[in-house]
Amino acid sequence: MGEGAAISVAMVAGEASGDLLAGLLLAGLRSRWPGLRAAGIGGPRMVAQGFESWWPHERLAVFGYVDALRRLPELLKIRRQLAGRLLSDRPQVFVGVDAPDFNFGLEARLRSAGVPTVHFVCPSIWAWRGERVHRLARAADHVLCLFPFEPPLLHRHGVAATFVGHPLADAIALTPPRSQARASLGLTEDATVVALLPGSRRSEVDLIAPLLAAAAARLARSRPACQFVLPVAPGMKELVESILRREAPALGVLCLDGRSHDALAACDLALVASGTATLEAALFKRPMVITYRLSWLNWQRMKRMRYQPWVGLPNVLCNEFVVPERIQDEATPENLASDALAWLDDPQRVRSVQARFDELHRMLRQDTARKASDAIAAIIQG
Repeated sequence: MGEGAAISVAMVAGEASGDLLAGLLLAGLRSRWPGLRAAGIGGPRMVAQGFESWWPHERLAVFGYVDALRRLPELLKIRRQLAGRLLSDRPQVFVGVDAPDFNFGLEARLRSAGVPTVHFVCPSIWAWRGERVHRLARAADHVLCLFPFEPPLLHRHGVAATFVGHPLADAIALTPPRSQARASLGLTEDATVVALLPGSRRSEVDLIAPLLAAAAARLARSRPACQFVLPVAPGMKELVESILRREAPALGVLCLDGRSHDALAACDLALVASGTATLEAALFKRPMVITYRLSWLNWQRMKRMRYQPWVGLPNVLCNEFVVPERIQDEATPENLASDALAWLDDPQRVRSVQARFDELHRMLRQDTARKASDAIAAIIQG
């Protein structure tokens, strides 16, 4: 199929991280096929690439088992309606971007009806819920993997897969634009800047932002010259500001409208909720303290399913604790502030982790859009 041909792609991406990945993938697909038609469920980054979103991606966002059960009827209705629409106006390929609990069922139905299916982002079967590999095998003709250890694991289960690297590794410069970012945020070159990243979902912000604010307040008592920046996810400004007034009224945190990459480029250290933001912090070569909190019930379920000691992606990829993790009961303001001070007091340790992150960045930098579009083109062409 020629590169100028008009092809139709259906996609579903859930939450901000899926929208980010799918937006970068769409840019690569449109570069290959300028006449690309893409529709389904997505967010603003996808829409910016000409994607037609039939439902907003926020409708798919759930947080843990309790929220998933409460939202199940709504999500099943959306999935039925979307499947019916796609089966009546069949795309040449369907790409499910993350959101496995929603996408696997949709992909299996489309695949059984003869629509080629691709799943972008291998679910973390190497970390927990390994039984999902069997659902993935039924759902996807091909899996596009972000990390190099994933295709061999999937191949052992009969799942076709390709390592395409991580699109963020292509999008983020090998050398972070620190001075430029500081100038854009009004921060001086000699300031000690700490970025606070509490997550993008309301339930995450509710549980993690108070922890980060309290930790920052403790850190400021030891380092009064520290300046703090907090990228605020869309729709979270009022909640974040109320948390800061309650937990750290005298701190003077610089709240940003998004701009997490500017915050990471500008900062010396990040206190960050576990998730994609930890990988972004690593790609910006920033030392960090990873933290996370769940509701008690979700934590009881999660901890029984873990296969390895690491939660944060930088530690998973390096196969060791290169940065500290403070999860659930260990996620206290005292622990986070102590871990932050340990980074600020040890420049040699900072340089060492920056070198590890540079190696990680180069390993993940694979021209993801090209590799992914090559794999999708092979599937379309049969």
